[in-house]
Amino acid sequence: MTDHSASIARSVAALATLLLERHAMLATAESCTGGLIAGACTDLAGSSAWFERGFVTYSNAAKHELLGVPLATIASHGAVSEPVARAMAEGALRHAPVQASVAVTGVAGPTGGSAAKPVGTVWFGWCAGGGTHTACRHFAGDRIAVRRQTVAFALSELDRLLRQVRAE
Repeated sequence: MTDHSASIARSVAALATLLLERHAMLATAESCTGGLIAGACTDLAGSSAWFERGFVTYSNAAKHELLGVPLATIASHGAVSEPVARAMAEGALRHAPVQASVAVTGVAGPTGGSAAKPVGTVWFGWCAGGGTHTACRHFAGDRIAVRRQTVAFALSELDRLLRQVRAE
């Protein structure tokens, strides 16, 4: 098991515990990871008790049609942006019977990057504890490495946010 795989498995197990304690369900909204976050969640036996659904919204049309991301937001900021990640996370929450969501949109490579958004740029959105949180990260490596790092960060940060809400 690679370092990222072990980290992801630990994050999923921790998330499962937190979500089960709260009787809460999770949805994912994924672009650059193409369902890898949902896959990591459902790798854990019993995940149906806390994982509701995953939206794979690779195209801009899918982001709009499935999550309600305004086309004007995508046109103004680009698909890889804070407003789109926020809208994806909030859209997943609105379009599924869940209490938490995680969204990712990024440039996994090897092509598609620009000076402003180089390969490895990923925007994240989380809805947890009644609020929406966003972050941007720049990951190094090839497409596989960027996607693995994205999954690991998305899950570990959701775990951190849920624990923070729990502590308050």
